[in-house]
Amino acid sequence: MPPELAEIQRRLWDAADELRANSGLQAAEYSQPVLGLIFLRFAEQRFTEASDRVGPGTPRNPIGPDDYKAEGVLFLPDAARYGYLLDQPESADIGAIVNQAMAATESHNPDLQGVLPKVYTTLPSKTLFELLRTINQLADIPGDRFGLVYEYFLAQFAMAEGAGGGEFFTPSSIVKLIVEVLEPHHGKVLDPACGSGGMFVQSAEFVERHSGSASSELSLYGQEASRRTVPLAKMNLAVHGLSGVILEGNSYYDDLHDSVGRFDFVMANPPFNVNKVDKKRLEDDPRFSLGLPTTDNANYLWIQMFVAALNENGRAGFVMANSASDARGSELEIRRKLIKSRVVDVLVAVGTNMFFTVTLPVTLWFLDRGKASGPRADSVLFIDARSIYNEIDRVHRDWSPLDIERIANIVRLWRDNSPEIDSGSGDWLDATFPGARYQDVPGLCAVASIDEIEENGWSLAPGRYVDPVVERLDDEVFSQRIEALARDFRSLKAESRELESAVESVLREAGG
Repeated sequence: MPPELAEIQRRLWDAADELRANSGLQAAEYSQPVLGLIFLRFAEQRFTEASDRVGPGTPRNPIGPDDYKAEGVLFLPDAARYGYLLDQPESADIGAIVNQAMAATESHNPDLQGVLPKVYTTLPSKTLFELLRTINQLADIPGDRFGLVYEYFLAQFAMAEGAGGGEFFTPSSIVKLIVEVLEPHHGKVLDPACGSGGMFVQSAEFVERHSGSASSELSLYGQEASRRTVPLAKMNLAVHGLSGVILEGNSYYDDLHDSVGRFDFVMANPPFNVNKVDKKRLEDDPRFSLGLPTTDNANYLWIQMFVAALNENGRAGFVMANSASDARGSELEIRRKLIKSRVVDVLVAVGTNMFFTVTLPVTLWFLDRGKASGPRADSVLFIDARSIYNEIDRVHRDWSPLDIERIANIVRLWRDNSPEIDSGSGDWLDATFPGARYQDVPGLCAVASIDEIEENGWSLAPGRYVDPVVERLDDEVFSQRIEALARDFRSLKAESRELESAVESVLREAGG
């Protein structure tokens, strides 16, 4: 990302967040209005650029929405133009006027029907005027950069909302790694828990980076249960110049895209450990041919949805709770069937604090239906990436582009594909994988056969297969470490005695 764009993003976020703080609104109340205005400012810029190409028209052939649609641009009537909103007097009912602008934009662009936020009367007029002026600073940004700004604000709102934000946003570094491993150059892409559409955006970026046209190479299909989140996904696609079929529905019960065997790629970050799913409604559903888990946990329902949607050469990549890798009982039986079908391809252990919703570590699963007929059919690649991260702040981490490239290159080498070194991983590759040939590396990666996995109780936890790094310490360093541990132990023991004494004191007072 150009440094000047990063600075603009930070400046705009700081200004917008200061307005929110002064208004008394919560992040969840503020996010949709702000994202809607970013979208409208983007649409205005694209509309203005297209107007020069479309021309003024004539009385006999006036210019209309279809002319702009032919240019791949949204048509904006005068009442929806950003300049019209900025020109309103301070005494105007600006919330109602912005609502009308959003409604007018939808009426001239049927694909956006019901998508744009119309909640601007909930914002104080002074805050809304300031917000309009703040976002108008995006006027100097090229149209193809608006998508990056929209993503940045999505991430900031997700971080501000905490657990609620995680429902619609998966950190981009996680998404980028999933895309780099799947390599969606061409085909149909499904995300049945699509949130704000980040998987689609990164898939398109991957295609563009590899000299393709995302609009002609990819067909995007999403499903999302949250009515609040579906519009975020549709706006996200639009500001990136993409289109797709995003439908609202509960993926457990409604397969709105008739997904079985249809897709080249499936990618998702589903909700973890969901209970109370009515399995009786799923008994005849062809997506769950490996069996319904008896435990009250939906993790293996999601996993089956993903594998069922793949065509004969399809690949899937998704985020999953660590517990799914070692789950017992009926879930173990489903996992055994998956492994024996040779569809399990790669497992990546991810460290803590990489998500806004959970601080716990997770695992990335990658499935490949085409693998069963190739040389890797009887093996699975395990990567332990728990020690790989970039510290954002005390409670948030991500992967740098270099981190992502290194992890993805391990997979590429295992597949006998050429590595990529655009982010600077060349020296590391030469040192870790001499001759650009895959090898097991303690503390990082290992390949296990199906027989080895069976010997380990059909576990798919990378820690079972990746050898630990053996650190050799000389006597002096060893003694120093032991002394430090002893000091820590004594300190903790003293604190424990103090706490115990305090608790006993409180209990005596309560009893007395």
